[in-house]
Amino acid sequence: MSPKKDTEEMNANTQACKGAPEFAQKSSLYQEFLAERDEILRHKWLESEKLGRDIGFERALLDWIRKHRENWRKSRKGVEKTKH
Repeated sequence: MSPKKDTEEMNANTQACKGAPEFAQKSSLYQEFLAERDEILRHKWLESEKLGRDIGFERALLDWIRKHRENWRKSRKGVEKTKH
């Protein structure tokens, strides 16, 4: 698994956001989606490195949801509360 490939996928997120209509760029839901997708891609890279092969996005997604999503969301809410 190449860190370059995952970095390219994350950069595609940034480009997708820049290419999205202005309302989507300002949408907190869309921003949350992009942040979650970045976490899934990071998880995909880490797990692929451990196994020495690409585990694929779907497996990484399901594994991340099962193991990490709840705590990730709680930590995001905690960060949001401190910003206000």
